Amino acid sequence: MQKFTAQLAFIASIAALSGCAQVAQNAQTTTEKPDLSGTYNIATLTPLQRPEEFGDREFVTEEEAEATAKYWAENLAKDDAKSDPDRDAPPEGGVEIYIPEFSGAAGGVGGYNAFYVDIGDSKFLLDGMYRTSIINQPANGRLPKLSPQGMQKAMAQRANFHENTGTAWWLEKGVGPYDNPENRPLAERCILGFGSTSGPPALPVMYNNLKRIVQTDDHVIIFNEMNHDARVVRIDADHLPDSSRSWLGDSIGYWDGDTLVVETKNFREEPGLFMASQALHVTERFSRIDENTLRYAFTVDDPNWSEPWGGEYPWPATEDKVYEYACHEGNYALGGILRGARVLEADAMNATAADSDGPAE
Repeated sequence: MQKFTAQLAFIASIAALSGCAQVAQNAQTTTEKPDLSGTYNIATLTPLQRPEEFGDREFVTEEEAEATAKYWAENLAKDDAKSDPDRDAPPEGGVEIYIPEFSGAAGGVGGYNAFYVDIGDSKFLLDGMYRTSIINQPANGRLPKLSPQGMQKAMAQRANFHENTGTAWWLEKGVGPYDNPENRPLAERCILGFGSTSGPPALPVMYNNLKRIVQTDDHVIIFNEMNHDARVVRIDADHLPDSSRSWLGDSIGYWDGDTLVVETKNFREEPGLFMASQALHVTERFSRIDENTLRYAFTVDDPNWSEPWGGEYPWPATEDKVYEYACHEGNYALGGILRGARVLEADAMNATAADSDGPAE
């Protein structure tokens, strides 16, 4: 019997790893818990926060959801169109791209185009309704206000933001954001994916939104396409000591009926969730809506916000495969950033030296 049980677990793991999207109806693990295994694409046009123009509206109509899908389809198609080979060079300093939602990511010198953008093709449908946001707690669908502690962190981060003037503006501060690789953000260094894509909580981002779940009786692995991060959830286990911390935190799970509840804490100083602290505590709930869809719900409790907040959205199964994600392999961006900063510093010092050697009055 033990050999047969082990074979069932092995077959289930291989089926999940193969990227099979559709899980057999009523599939169970050997402990007769719902099988969450599968590959899912969580891309959605529904934003994390409710746009202010919706006010207290929790839902949109089907017509409004279709209008949003049409807007993004048309604009991404424009960005995907062939460029005019006879076009002039861009102006000095570059220009903002035409999609305002991505102007920050692309900056003034161009960046991601539609080839890389994979934000889904519709708003998500949950319980028969189109939500205006992923967040449903608080009721306004928006992040709560930052606490005094959170405001301190926000001000510290804001100090490192500066308009790209093409000069070594940081020299006046003595310490700059380009002094060494450790000064750069975790996502830029390929340590964590941006936007809390790996979680927790796991949130949709502008591309690489595939998730693969492999489940056994005592572990659940959530493998993320972005940054090839793998979260290992230990079932019916105790948390590691508080001194044992990691970028993705320490995740333990237990079953509440047919729902897998995952508690994660023990993060390092910079979790993947923007503005969170190392005291972040996330509760996630995974359950099946049907054989091809999971319901994912989460609650965030962190002293950087004035109150807990949370949300939910579906994880639809997909036949797509999770391919290897290579972040730094062949990527010259980080080295280029640091070398560019050294060039600007040399220019500034040469200009200062030239000024000091100028003609005497």
